[in-house]
Amino acid sequence: MTRYLDIETWPRRDLFEFYRHFDKPYFNVCTRLDITNLLSVLRGKGISVSLAYHYFALRTANEIESFRYRLREGKVVVHDVIHGGTTILLPDESFGLAYFDYDQDFGRFYEAATRAVTAALAAGGGLRLEESDDDRLHFTTLPWISFTSFSHARNWKREESATKIAFGKFSEDHGRMWLPISVEVHHALMDGLQVGRFLSQMQDALLRPQRYLGFGEAGVSA
Repeated sequence: MTRYLDIETWPRRDLFEFYRHFDKPYFNVCTRLDITNLLSVLRGKGISVSLAYHYFALRTANEIESFRYRLREGKVVVHDVIHGGTTILLPDESFGLAYFDYDQDFGRFYEAATRAVTAALAAGGGLRLEESDDDRLHFTTLPWISFTSFSHARNWKREESATKIAFGKFSEDHGRMWLPISVEVHHALMDGLQVGRFLSQMQDALLRPQRYLGFGEAGVSA
C-alpha cells in the first residue's frame, strides 16, 4: 500500500522543488562500516555474509521514512515497505539481477533471498528487469575493490529516484573488519541528515547483530 506525501505542508517543499529539476539531482556518500561482530556471529554457520548485510541495509532503510520516498509524476509517493534487488555475478562474468522482499524476521528473509539468488543464477544471462521497481533499493557489490568513492550509471531520461547502495571488499584495520559502502540518493527527497542517520543506525545494528539475527553472543565484542 502506498500514499502520497502532502508536499504543500512538507518542511522540505522548497528544497524538493529546487533539486528535482536538476540535471543531476543525486548525491553520494561513501564511508565504511565495522562488520567485525557480524562476521563473528556468522562464522561457521554457512550463512552468506552478503545477504546478511543486505538485510541490515533494508531493515535500516525501512525504519527511515525518507528512504521510502519515490518521485512519481512530480509527486512524492511514500511506500509502506521497500524491498531489494541486487546484482549477481554469473559464471560467464556477466551479471544478472535477483529481487527479494524485505521481511523483518531474518530467517524468513534469508530463506526467500537465497531462493531469489539461486533462481537468478539458474536463469543465466539477461537482466530480466522488473516492469516497476521503485519500491526497491538498488544494490550492487564489488567484492574485489575496497573503494573510497563510487558513482552509479544513470539514465537521465527516466524519472528515477530509488536509493542505490554499493558494497565493497572487506579490509582490516587495527584488528577490526570494515565494509566499504556507498549510498546514493535523490536530493529532492532527502538530505545529508537522513543519509547520516541511515549509516549511523546501520552501524549500530551491525555492532549488535545477534539482536536481529537470533544467534547467540559468543565471539562478539562491543
